[in-house]
Amino acid sequence: MTRTTHHHPAEPSGPTGPREPDTAPGPAGTEPAGTGPTVSDGSTEPAATTATGGSAPTAPTARPRTAERTGLRGRSALLRTVTVVGVLAPLGVAGWLGWQAVGSPDRGTRDGAGPSTAPTRSTAPSAPGGAAPGLPAVPAPVPSTPPAPTGPATGPAAPGTTAPGTPATSASPAPAPGSSAPTAPGAPLAPTATTLAGRTVLLDPGHNTGNATHTTEINRQVDIGNARKECDATGTTTNAGYTEAEYSLDVVRRTRAILAARGATVVLVHDGDRPWGPCIDERAKAGNSVHADAAVSVHGDGAPASGSGFHVIMPAKVVAGRANTSAIVEPSRRLGLLLRENFRAATGEPYADYTASEGLDTRSDLGGLNLSTVPKVFIECGNMRNAVDARRMTDPQWRQQAAQGIADALTAFLTTGR
Repeated sequence: MTRTTHHHPAEPSGPTGPREPDTAPGPAGTEPAGTGPTVSDGSTEPAATTATGGSAPTAPTARPRTAERTGLRGRSALLRTVTVVGVLAPLGVAGWLGWQAVGSPDRGTRDGAGPSTAPTRSTAPSAPGGAAPGLPAVPAPVPSTPPAPTGPATGPAAPGTTAPGTPATSASPAPAPGSSAPTAPGAPLAPTATTLAGRTVLLDPGHNTGNATHTTEINRQVDIGNARKECDATGTTTNAGYTEAEYSLDVVRRTRAILAARGATVVLVHDGDRPWGPCIDERAKAGNSVHADAAVSVHGDGAPASGSGFHVIMPAKVVAGRANTSAIVEPSRRLGLLLRENFRAATGEPYADYTASEGLDTRSDLGGLNLSTVPKVFIECGNMRNAVDARRMTDPQWRQQAAQGIADALTAFLTTGR
């Protein structure tokens, strides 16, 4: 049996969107179509059967409200997805940039420190709303208790690198070959108050300011082993009258202060406390009697004014009479080389251009060397008759540098095997 169903056109949409269409009552003995209860998926149950047992046909204008809800649900899901991506993408990029700034685990290997290994990433599932695939994971909130340190994920790190998650050690890396180390092998350590503890040094200031008024005493002859010579001499002066005796005593006193500060026992042949002398044989005896570990006699030269520069005088081998320098020739040469090196470094004074060779001379006619039984050298710090050298030697600051050079040479001699 055929039943006619009446349909009415839908009302125009209001401001809030389309409304569900009205349903008109059917002929007598029928129920309106589309009035069954709504189920959870938005569909309607079939209409009630007619009195004659026939089923009411489904209205052609099928469930526009249900379609609307489905469209809204789809648009809502899309909006949520766009919102999540829009929020998390910047966070993911920021996290990735921060990770790069701190340093990825394989940064050291890319620089050539070892084989390249891919950075280890967490395999734990992302929290809901986490980063999209291909983006770094958004850092999780900091837990209330700090996490345990993460160890390396792919075995030991390459030599010279630190494995990811491994704390840096406090040990400093070894310097590269050829680079300057804080202290070069074999070089003396920075001097301290105990560097020269137990060591005795003899310093011999050349001549004496009183010699000029004691010519009889200083002109008498003394034995120097292979000859006889005057007891002492007056020494030289600058053209302005600054004497060698004044210069040598001042430098020796400055040198004594430096060596004493390093722990050495310093003995002076005289300290300006004698009217003249002592004689050259007594000067040698002064070092022998205290068993000095080293001795230096400080002088200024009185050569022609055209010459300039300093030089060091070392003992020749002399075996004659009271003299026997066999045991001190070699250690005295080592001391002489160190004195030449350190004096030039401290003062900037060039090697003598009028005598010696490269700042070194060896002599057998000096009683202070011939009669010494301890390593000993002389230093002629400059030519006092030369205007340039005289200007330096009369400058207290330069004399302090001269003392520094002498003290450094003695320190090196007594603390190294060079």
